[in-house]
Amino acid sequence: MVMSLILIILFFPFCTSLDTLTPDQSIKDGQSLISKENNFALGFFSPGNSSYQYLGIWYVKVTKQTVVWVANRNNPINDSSGVLSINQFGNLVLHDSYNRLLWSTNVSIQGTTSSVAQLQDSGNLVLFQGNNKLVLWQSFDCPTDTLLPGMRLGLNRITGLDRFLTSWKSKDDPGTGDYFHKMNPTGSPQIFLYKGSTLYWRSGPWPWQTSSPAAIVSLDFKYDFVNNEDEVSYAYFANDPSIISRVVVDNSGLLQKLVWNDGDLQWKEFWSAPKYRCDKYAQCGAFSKCGPESPNNSNWFECACLPGYEPKSPRDWSLRNGSEGCVRKESMCGNEEGFVMMKRLKGPDSSNAAWMDMSMSSSECEQACLSNCSCTAFISMNIDGMGTRCLAWYGELMDLVENTYEMWDLNVRVDATELATYTSKSEGFLGHKRQVAIAISTVVVPLFLVSFIAYMCLMKKRKTKRTLKRKLQNQSLNFIGFKGSLEGNELEDSSRHPDLSIFNLSCLVTATGNFSPTNKLGQGGFGSVFKGQLSNGQQIAVKRLSKNSGQGIEEFKNEVVLIAKLQHRNLVKLLGCCIQEEERMLIYEYMPNKSLDSFIFDHTRSSLLNWRKRFEIIIGIARGILYLHQDSRLRIIHRDLKTSNVLLDGEMNPKISDFGIARIFKGDQIQDKTTRVVGTYGYMSPEYAIFEKFSTKSDVFSFGVILLEIVSGKKNNGSYHKQDSLTLIGHVWELWREGRALDIVDSSINDSFVYHEVVRCIQIGLLCVQEDAMDRPTMLAVLLMLSCETTLPSPKQPAFIFRRPTNDLGSITGGGVYSINDVTITEFEAR
Repeated sequence: MVMSLILIILFFPFCTSLDTLTPDQSIKDGQSLISKENNFALGFFSPGNSSYQYLGIWYVKVTKQTVVWVANRNNPINDSSGVLSINQFGNLVLHDSYNRLLWSTNVSIQGTTSSVAQLQDSGNLVLFQGNNKLVLWQSFDCPTDTLLPGMRLGLNRITGLDRFLTSWKSKDDPGTGDYFHKMNPTGSPQIFLYKGSTLYWRSGPWPWQTSSPAAIVSLDFKYDFVNNEDEVSYAYFANDPSIISRVVVDNSGLLQKLVWNDGDLQWKEFWSAPKYRCDKYAQCGAFSKCGPESPNNSNWFECACLPGYEPKSPRDWSLRNGSEGCVRKESMCGNEEGFVMMKRLKGPDSSNAAWMDMSMSSSECEQACLSNCSCTAFISMNIDGMGTRCLAWYGELMDLVENTYEMWDLNVRVDATELATYTSKSEGFLGHKRQVAIAISTVVVPLFLVSFIAYMCLMKKRKTKRTLKRKLQNQSLNFIGFKGSLEGNELEDSSRHPDLSIFNLSCLVTATGNFSPTNKLGQGGFGSVFKGQLSNGQQIAVKRLSKNSGQGIEEFKNEVVLIAKLQHRNLVKLLGCCIQEEERMLIYEYMPNKSLDSFIFDHTRSSLLNWRKRFEIIIGIARGILYLHQDSRLRIIHRDLKTSNVLLDGEMNPKISDFGIARIFKGDQIQDKTTRVVGTYGYMSPEYAIFEKFSTKSDVFSFGVILLEIVSGKKNNGSYHKQDSLTLIGHVWELWREGRALDIVDSSINDSFVYHEVVRCIQIGLLCVQEDAMDRPTMLAVLLMLSCETTLPSPKQPAFIFRRPTNDLGSITGGGVYSINDVTITEFEAR
């Protein structure tokens, strides 16, 4: 009896904690956690022919080892010395035999540091705090290349957490590969597959219940789609729990849904993309559709222009190259128009599409689109639980594919001539009644036209003065696509930007107290910014360009068009504009906390931003720039990123502003050159300031400067101690080489900063400001480095270590001109 009791006591821990890791336990090579129902294991493995070791999660019931998650994917272990444990701060940490930190959950834990990690049967590794089961971290929020049932893919709008898949480098290397599978929340949400920063494949527009091939092929799976103020994401579930399935981004660029077959012990492909030529994103360019291959036609060409459009490059088209797409045959807006229905299509890229606010019939949807000159197409569909909804496109129609699993009926806008052509084709012949109707119309229509012309001439005489005034105003408005009236106080725009308003000058004069100095928020080279309040109580910020502003009509147009198309929680929201008399104004959402520089460079206010808030601001800025570079429909280079152009809302969330000198990159374009260097000295990359070349890496350089300024609370163009010639970059670089990088940390956050986070941020900042643009990381890599604990490369010597006299700026830029565009919704220092 005594011996039995001793055996029970000795073996009790091993019988109760197979799926759980506590602070007094660790996992070494050869040991593992096993989930409760024996579904998944967590331990060390070596992929393929690799001799390196990684910490990962794999299936237990699948005989062919299949890894679904890797912790240290970019930081392998050279031997079998890896140890996983929970440290004194409550974080999961991975060390090697040299006690080097290779990976960590890296979360801030308040109060007790007692934590427990558990491997769940879903394949999710969860870190709980104490006995209250508060989730501190979970592997489902840091996916690698695999999406498991119940795992969400997409964006949490509250926390900014973006969950996406990244391929392995190869079968033997789980490091971050070239392919990314992630959500694009712009317009009507879609999921894209990227190759680097280039769009490679796209799902159908939201809601995917009607467009997911897997949903049509089988009823074995169900899908959950969320799109609200808090989150935009999707997950899938297996109706039969015994089905073992996964979605994976292969290193070859194939997105696959796989199901395990116990019969032949193999993974079977349930669905995959891209498979065919037409699956490649925008294979046939804009306003064109890509059709299936015809094996019996040797002259087959997959591309065909939409009704009312013709090839943009007839020569390329004749050579079977449709990448340039199609263009409208002639201007249609203002003529008698209608819609031609294109059946069984994959809906166009919906980044520039918008759902109507209310349920409407197909005819109401048609009229709504027809009344908007920039509306090019619409789809009317019935959605379970939501009734009939209308999705309208404004601008280009991109990436249309016919005869797919997705059965959308797209209504394309055409003029009367094209409409008649397609109508006659569909009818085949005209019946007797049709002929009679046409005969009657030949008499009635001319009479109607004569009466109409007479009426219009009469109205024109009565409204000559007002018409002339409108013409002058609309000449300024038309270049950005506005054709609405300027009457009234505040009018909703009816053109290509449905969320943008045209403000009347009198409305803004009233809102700002006639631009009273007491409402002035800031001033710079391009004018002033005023706080205002509309009649409905909404607070606004009005950017009023001075008449002698260095920002001309092109910069103004650029800012309006760009910001109107951008929607992201870390970008400032443009509410509208005003072009009236000699005034040009932009109306933004009001940022009560002004700009970032008003905090970090102010000794009395810098303490209001502790390290946790500064780190969140850094992450937010990085997410905003990543959206500009990769996730927005157009790749945008800001060119003037600086702390004064980062605004803070009421909750201190960062929002990037001032797009007056931003540039758009199209397609595979990665670099451009300018003859007019504009920007802010101290934030400009060397290739831009000296050689007039700019790219996404130019913005990365600016972000690196901002990051170092946030950490240090010092300006880059300041002087440091006795080294008056050193910039902040140079000062940090010297301290980094001496192993004293923490000496740069702002003294106001000494009591709040997390050691390894600050060191990591300083290292990332130095990586971003390296002299050679090729050495700098992309913003996607920066965000990954900030979010996950991986070993970072050693930075090379940065650019602009030393300050130059202000009278030598011309030699730096080759005679370039520095922009004085320093107007943002904040307080400013003129350049």
